[in-house]
Amino acid sequence: MRRKIPSTSMLEAFDSAARHLSFTRAADELSFTESAISRKIALLEEYLGVKLFSRVKKRLQLTDAGKSYSLMVQKNLDQLEIDTTLTMAHDAGRIALELAVLPTFALKWLIPRLHEFNALHPEVTINVTAREEAFRFSEAPFDAAIHFDHPVWANATSTYLFTEELIPVCSPQLIGGQRCRQPADLFGYTLLHKSGRPEAWSRWFELAGCADARALKGARFNMYAMLIEAARRGAGIALVPRTYVMDDIDAGQLTVPWEMLVPGAKDYYFIVPEQKQAAQAVQLFLAWLLKVASQYRHTAEKADA
Repeated sequence: MRRKIPSTSMLEAFDSAARHLSFTRAADELSFTESAISRKIALLEEYLGVKLFSRVKKRLQLTDAGKSYSLMVQKNLDQLEIDTTLTMAHDAGRIALELAVLPTFALKWLIPRLHEFNALHPEVTINVTAREEAFRFSEAPFDAAIHFDHPVWANATSTYLFTEELIPVCSPQLIGGQRCRQPADLFGYTLLHKSGRPEAWSRWFELAGCADARALKGARFNMYAMLIEAARRGAGIALVPRTYVMDDIDAGQLTVPWEMLVPGAKDYYFIVPEQKQAAQAVQLFLAWLLKVASQYRHTAEKADA
């Protein structure tokens, strides 16, 4: 059965005219005449059986239906352009892995190690997309994900990598290059919080033996990358996964004001939908990922000893 889809020429004309609210500017953008743009939109309205534009005091405006349709058309044209570009960039003889990763995990842990995988498997291209929220593989173009456990992954295979551990960090200059004498001394500084973990600092102080309502106060950021950068710039003390800051601590850009780890509430997993588990790129990447995750756990255990 033939799909009920207007021609891309009509959709492009409509999209341009809707963005500019001008047939003239749409004609300039698409290298058509104004009358050609007008004809294409008239044909589209006839195809849909809906008016998309109206004129109020000689000014072009979208109808309610036009506004709604414009948003959908722009989104789908953008996606079609992306898909087309990716297809044009396809390299015969290579295999690709479309990977969704927690944003700060990708930035601070995965990407610094990814060159090792590339050297071992130059035939595999890893395309990394940051995804903060869990998603359904049936609704997203990914072969696998590195994420926290979540009910949405029920029909996928989840392979454990390691457990999150939270540690306080700050700029060495903030505390004068010296460690705090006791955990309660941290209350003398601004505490930086992860928006989605409002209880983290309270739990840390409780385990340190100095529970206090002041643990709830301080600036909040919705990504750990922001939290870490704020701490590096001297804005306060952040409680973040050690995974993300080991290199910064080793480089002297961050310091630990009080040496106490708190097991986080999250575990990191490599998640693969059932239909992708036998894919060569998935198998190669998983084997490498398990190896480097094991190395990381060993390094972290030695640091705790």
